[in-house]
Parts: sequence; structure tokens; C-alpha cells
Amino acid sequence: MERAKKEQVVAELHEKLQRASAAILTDFKGLTVAEMTDLRGTLAAEKVEYQVVKNTLMRLAGKDTAAEVLTPLLKGTCAVAIGYGDPSIPAKIIKKYNKTNDKLKIKAGALGNRLLDAAQVSALADLPPREELLAKLLGTLNAVPTGLVTVLSGVPRAFVSVLAAIQRKKEEA
Repeated sequence: MERAKKEQVVAELHEKLQRASAAILTDFKGLTVAEMTDLRGTLAAEKVEYQVVKNTLMRLAGKDTAAEVLTPLLKGTCAVAIGYGDPSIPAKIIKKYNKTNDKLKIKAGALGNRLLDAAQVSALADLPPREELLAKLLGTLNAVPTGLVTVLSGVPRAFVSVLAAIQRKKEEA
């Protein structure tokens, strides 16, 4: 590859890694072209890019980005899945694909400036979608005032019940 072409690849990859919410490093050794195409198509449907990278070019492109934490793991055959939205989406797709094809190995992931090992990437894949987490949070926040109103209204309600019982006793007497 010519130097100018390498510089262009590094610049493009660097720009993608800067915009990324998550990057997952995989080992694709043993996958056929058809399997790689299938995986790329599945990832592309969710707006996740999957790119085979040369380790040296990835090291250069990863400088001053969140993916810089992946540098020590750039050995052997490497491909990177770059997600821009919900960080769990690339992890979910790769984990699901890994269930049907065990040749694809998750090496690590970068979430923010944090390095995730393969087990943590798998745990990230098990998280519910962002919208569902926000809905649960909203439900929890909504439950607090509702519970407070219920507790506060319990005292006057009990007081009214006592007065009603006293009134009934006086009427009977």
C-alpha cells in the first residue's frame, strides 16, 4: 500500500474513532468471505461499521481517541466494529453472530476511555436498549412522588376514619 493511501486510511479511521460511542476489536481468523459479508451487512443495518484493519494503521488512527486503550491488543488478525449511537448495539450483534459462528472472537472493546475485556463486552450486549433503561428510570422517578402522596394522604384518611367511627358510636348510643 502506498504511503499516501495509508495516510488517507489512518485519517478516515481516526475520524470514525473520534465520533464513535463504542469500538469493539475482534479476531476474524477462519471466517469465510461470505460470513464476513453477512456480518458486515447485519452490522450495517444498525449503522455500525465493521472494518478489517492493519494493526499499525489502527495504532496510528487510535491515537488521541477513546480507542487508544485497544492498542496493546492489536496483535494477529484484527477487525473493529465502530458504533455511533447506542454503544450496546455493536456488542449485541457481534455476540448474537458469535452464537452461530464461533470463529469470530471478541478481543476487547472501548467504551468512552475505558477498556472492556471480552466478558465485559458480553455483559454490555446483555443490557436492555437505552430507551428501555430510560423508561425504567422514568417509572422509578414517577413512583417516588406517587408513593409520597399515598403516604401523606394516609394520615388524614385514617383521621377521617376515626372520626366516622366515633360518630357511629355516638349515633348508636
